[in-house]
Amino acid sequence: MGFLRSLENLDLLPEPEDHRILTAIDSKAPGYPGAAYGLSDEEAQELRWPIGPIKKYLWPNGAILFSIFTLFLIATWPWINSYLIPILPDSEWAYDESGIRQLQSEGYFGAGIHICIVDTGIDMEHPDFSHQELLGFRDFVSGNHEQVRDVGDSSHGTLMAGILISNGTFRGVAPEVGLSVALALDSDGTSGSTESVAQAIRWCRITQKVDIISLSLGGSPNEAFSSSNSQTNLAVQEALDSGIFVVAAAGNTGLELDVNDVSQPSSIEGVISVGAISKSGNMWGSSAYGSSVDPANGEERKFPNQKPEVVAPGVNIFSTTSSSLSSPYAYSTGTSDSTVFVSGALAIILEQFQESIEGSDGIIDASEMELVKTALATSSDRSNFETDTHDSHSGYGALDLEKWSDEVSFLFNVN
Repeated sequence: MGFLRSLENLDLLPEPEDHRILTAIDSKAPGYPGAAYGLSDEEAQELRWPIGPIKKYLWPNGAILFSIFTLFLIATWPWINSYLIPILPDSEWAYDESGIRQLQSEGYFGAGIHICIVDTGIDMEHPDFSHQELLGFRDFVSGNHEQVRDVGDSSHGTLMAGILISNGTFRGVAPEVGLSVALALDSDGTSGSTESVAQAIRWCRITQKVDIISLSLGGSPNEAFSSSNSQTNLAVQEALDSGIFVVAAAGNTGLELDVNDVSQPSSIEGVISVGAISKSGNMWGSSAYGSSVDPANGEERKFPNQKPEVVAPGVNIFSTTSSSLSSPYAYSTGTSDSTVFVSGALAIILEQFQESIEGSDGIIDASEMELVKTALATSSDRSNFETDTHDSHSGYGALDLEKWSDEVSFLFNVN
């Protein structure tokens, strides 16, 4: 109230150069002379707006009206949202620009490939998941393995799963993959103990025997979660050694000056670390930067394992959310989203070339995994970036699944 009372002694004075610009001055101050406006001094005085009379509209009436409008908006938002969703922009650009729709038009949807998502769970009641039957679900937070659900406040796991498997209002990257889900993150969708995440990764590897583990999670290099010898990192290395591809978020720390590397476990050499770009093809500012030095051993990172490896769509991505909402869709932003685009794209690569990649022994070893990463690096699109080589923000470039497929075909001598 003291602030509002102080307004009584102020006038709003138009600036001579632009009358739309108003300056607050003491009501007793002379202000600009009439000549500044091309008017007489008396006419110039009439241009001033005393704030005192305006105050009665601000308080209490203005405040009451604002409160009523806010409450109305909150109460009616589900209805408003359900009306807006069909007319708001979708994310088709993300699938088109990354070459995914092209491969889908050729009949590739990830069939026969098994992916494990480690996240907040999944809402399988969502109508866009009706075609999908989970191959496995495990709760590493509370041990409630029977109730398939998403514990995330923002349904983070369901948002990520939608980008991968949705086949309704929109089509995800690889809707025909086999899917297992490990609930290992808490309700905020970003935190989880290194033990629970490690257990989830080992379950994906040992029990589910998956081809790809998708980790839209990570810890800052400055946190205990990210220690190079943490249980999470050890579990990831075990998966890599078993011939399982691991795709992980680079992290959303690009604007944090005290963070100098991508999040772990995406910083591990064999992991594909994924940053985020927007619809314009430019980098999302908060996408993490990678270090030229591997913190695990102090050695210079080398091609094709420099971090991050690739960037993919990750800004305002339309996806699935809680089925309890009248319109169960939302927009999401972050390297979590980008990670799923690359995981799904990799599923299509394996659908096409898994036997050729494995070779005669039927196992994907470290050298074969590195060749797949080499193909990713050499096929990534750098047309929107200043240099033609890897950099610490945009990696080797933007995901181009069509070119990645061509490169894998070439490197593995597929006719």
